[in-house]
Amino acid sequence: MNEDRVKGTIDEVMGSAKRRAGELTDDKKLQVEGMVQQVKGKVENAWGKAKDVVDEANEEAKVEHESRIEVELECSATEDEPQKTR
Repeated sequence: MNEDRVKGTIDEVMGSAKRRAGELTDDKKLQVEGMVQQVKGKVENAWGKAKDVVDEANEEAKVEHESRIEVELECSATEDEPQKTR
């Protein structure tokens, strides 16, 4: 979990609390502030998830690429060996 997801979760929780406090006190301004902070948190969380997906895909591609290189090296090593005749 990256920093954006943590910040997003905190903003969502804090925004929800503000919104609820605004509802209980009939404070429209506090309700709106809470809703805005919740939306901000959701966006940050989504951005963090997207970054995690990209990082995972890059890591997976790196592993596949490294494996392919090893296979190619092994194949070329066997091709370079002289053929033994029986």
